[in-house]
Amino acid sequence: MRVAADRMSADKKAYPLRVSADVLDALQRWADDELRSANAQIEYVLRDALRKAGRWKVDDGDSAPTRKTGK
Repeated sequence: MRVAADRMSADKKAYPLRVSADVLDALQRWADDELRSANAQIEYVLRDALRKAGRWKVDDGDSAPTRKTGK
């Protein structure tokens, strides 16, 4: 399991995010309701928003977006 955890952390990038305390509290409650960490909840919400905006196209699974070709 340690190898998988090391590989996963290598695939993710750290990014500092500033949010208001009220937003963070609401996000933490939502994450708790869905048995996720606040970080996992943020990633879930971002992926969902990207998918709905048509900016996250996935062929198989949900691991990586495919790039749109052409403009």
